[in-house]
Amino acid sequence: MPPRPVISNTSPLINLAGAGQLELLRQLYTEVWIPALVLAEYQAKRGADEPDLRGVPWIAVRPMEPASSLQALGTLGAGEAAAITLAQASAAQLVILDDKRARRTARQLRLPVVGTLGVLLAAKQLDLLPAIRPVLDALIAQGRRISPALYDEALRAAGEDAPEAA
Repeated sequence: MPPRPVISNTSPLINLAGAGQLELLRQLYTEVWIPALVLAEYQAKRGADEPDLRGVPWIAVRPMEPASSLQALGTLGAGEAAAITLAQASAAQLVILDDKRARRTARQLRLPVVGTLGVLLAAKQLDLLPAIRPVLDALIAQGRRISPALYDEALRAAGEDAPEAA
């Protein structure tokens, strides 16, 4: 039986590519599947210095037929709904989502979920990253929202001391 795939939504790809850490996905999961809709969203939003995913051999684009389950996820963004639907259809081992509502929906569907910070923590645990703080700071510098509490929690989980409150 082939290994179950890892599915990603758009925002984790953009976040990791923007911080120069997209390769962590290959190192952690070997191959990542994305719906064609996620590819289109990424390509439209990616920065000029970020990779064109069509040239990344370990990212597999999977076409998706419109499904009733995709329509039932109508309160989510199109990419999130497509990623969750692909994860369901492929019995994914993991779906990578950052949006809180999408993560909640995926969990309700009994899909294993991780976000960008979870990817960074897994990479740190496997010594693929020496520290997550510089990556978190790069994400914030790019305008990504990470609450101070989540920032501190991620640093503690990574074994990096969170800054003391003043």
